[in-house]
Amino acid sequence: MKLYIVDDDSTVIKMIEEIILDNNLGEIVGMSSNSLNALEEVCLLKPDLVLVDLLMPELDGITFVERLLIRSPSTKSIMISQVSSKKIVGDAYEKGITFFISKPVNKKELTQVIRNIGNQIKMEISLNRIKKVFMMDDGPLSYNDESRSQEHSEDEKKYKMIFSKLGILGESGCDEIIKICHYMKNKGSSSNQLKLMDLTNELSDNPKAMEQRIRRTINKGLSNVANLGIEDYLNETFVNYSNTLFDFDQVRLEMECVRGKKTSGGKINIKKFLDNLLLIAEEM
Repeated sequence: MKLYIVDDDSTVIKMIEEIILDNNLGEIVGMSSNSLNALEEVCLLKPDLVLVDLLMPELDGITFVERLLIRSPSTKSIMISQVSSKKIVGDAYEKGITFFISKPVNKKELTQVIRNIGNQIKMEISLNRIKKVFMMDDGPLSYNDESRSQEHSEDEKKYKMIFSKLGILGESGCDEIIKICHYMKNKGSSSNQLKLMDLTNELSDNPKAMEQRIRRTINKGLSNVANLGIEDYLNETFVNYSNTLFDFDQVRLEMECVRGKKTSGGKINIKKFLDNLLLIAEEM
């Protein structure tokens, strides 16, 4: 993983550099105390992760990240600041930061956050590779009945393991989700190629009821992941699935709702959930 550090305090840059090097967290491709110069350099170098201070004289950290994501949308960011205002932290997340850390920097916290983001980046790369393979398939793969049955059994175990981590194993919609995943895999298709209505019509005599069970189950998964994030932002399940099976912005909205700060929670994307469930299981 390639990292870039932006902070107008040279002692903070030095401390972060030592944390990264001492814990083998990645390769530092650049450091800067001038945020305007850093923006141009980061856009050229395209590091995987940028650690950026919030309050800088040339260009504040939130604007820095906002402009960076326009030119390099895949770059992750950790914002580091003495500011603890909930509004400012919320604005930072809305503009696209991946994680917010308060100063003074806790070495263990920063180390774990960088590792978790590194794992998230690796997972996203793997999912994209698998997705390309799926897209290259011209049609259903050829299996005999025995090998297909064995593969379905192995896949089902993987799906159930993921459901267990999400706290939804045993929900009636889980069986429906597994049916759809088997069907999509047999067809060599993604949900972008097959509408949910077509899938439920194909697999159930009561497609509306099937879709409702799936929706309720995925919604419960979203709620459980949000609660995990509230209890422990570094929770492995939260880190792995909050931005893969769900949209992170929607998970954050659900967290705000659970905290009582918003009246409505996040929304689910069934297509994203199904596609990435298939890909994550394929990677396991």
